[in-house]
Amino acid sequence: MRICLLSYRSYRYSGGQGIYLRYLSRALYELGHEVDVISGPPYPDLDPPVRLIKLPSLDLYSMSSVSRLFINPLKLDSIPDVVEWLGVISGYFAEPLSFGMRAYDFIRRNTQYDVVHDNQTMAYGILKIQQLGLPVVETIHHSVFLDRELAVKSAKSIKDRVGLRWWYSFLNMQKAVARRLPYIITVSHDSAEHIARTFNIPKERLRVVYNGIDTSIFYPAPENKRLENRLLTVTSGNIAVKGLNYLLEAVAALRQQYPVELVVIGKGADNPAIQKLTSRLGIENYVKFLGEISTDELAGQYRSATIVVVPSTYEGFGLPAAEAMACGAPVVATTAGALPEVVGDAGLLVPPGDVRALVDAISALLDNREKRCSLGEAGHRRTTRNFNWRTAARRTLDVYSEALEQVKRSIKLR
Repeated sequence: MRICLLSYRSYRYSGGQGIYLRYLSRALYELGHEVDVISGPPYPDLDPPVRLIKLPSLDLYSMSSVSRLFINPLKLDSIPDVVEWLGVISGYFAEPLSFGMRAYDFIRRNTQYDVVHDNQTMAYGILKIQQLGLPVVETIHHSVFLDRELAVKSAKSIKDRVGLRWWYSFLNMQKAVARRLPYIITVSHDSAEHIARTFNIPKERLRVVYNGIDTSIFYPAPENKRLENRLLTVTSGNIAVKGLNYLLEAVAALRQQYPVELVVIGKGADNPAIQKLTSRLGIENYVKFLGEISTDELAGQYRSATIVVVPSTYEGFGLPAAEAMACGAPVVATTAGALPEVVGDAGLLVPPGDVRALVDAISALLDNREKRCSLGEAGHRRTTRNFNWRTAARRTLDVYSEALEQVKRSIKLR
């Protein structure tokens, strides 16, 4: 089968989408299929011979606000560029819309694919690809409507709330598009419930396919001794959803009894609100922000941590929890979203947003080395059994086959 995977942006080491593309495309190839990945920047790391086709955008979010505003007009040499620029300078998240336009134009001129699998773009261009007669499968990792609710709720002023609602108004497009796509994959039963409700999609149109974990990278290393009092968390640009503020408050409370330090991987170090909170809590010397790191470095961090903490207020799957468990790290996570599905009884679960519960759970593990070891062993067993990319690819191929059969039936009826 000739498969095309689409993604409007694909962070390599955080955010989940670039990770999903890399491992799903490799597993599909290993099952005997030809795979192209078409992505806007930032681009994913892929394993040859999976082919990366780059669809450059203006990548305005990598520029300063002044540079975005006064961009060289000569760079705006296409309608998608103009749409992207006008959207971003007006405070609207236009990347899915402009990427959809570029992807449609590319596939219209290169219709050699048997199936097109879109990774949460849900732009009007995806519908136009479907109108070319190609089977289209969509992956929705989780309902971004929930991200919007959390972001608006945490906003400090009416102006910020209005601005966030406008930024997230791309969701109106995504909802309209998703309702017209017959085959939708999501990564957990919890996500399926939220997507069915917030997108107003019949639940029977959703297929749950759990993400996998690359156990050739994420595995325990008994010869590497875990550090004492080292907490680790992985975050992304959406600080409100990842619950980093609650973990920072927990670290401040824990410091009164334990000499803990926190390592934060991913985005967050340059977030003014996080920097201000860290300073106010007096823990700036005990929190280390590493930014984005390679996959091998991430696995090493999981193996050296005393405890990995996932304080999210919502997770459609919870990849950091699964990766940490695969490395044999004891995990403290919240009951938000799909985390109970992923962690099960192989970690400690606390209510989201409850700093006291977070402190108590971390303290219980800091005081009990035997419990940490037993949870680490249970987590490794659970991820090996339940979350692997070969199984994910096979189940994804089942959805492709359904989509192909539907297209064949529709052709016969014409």
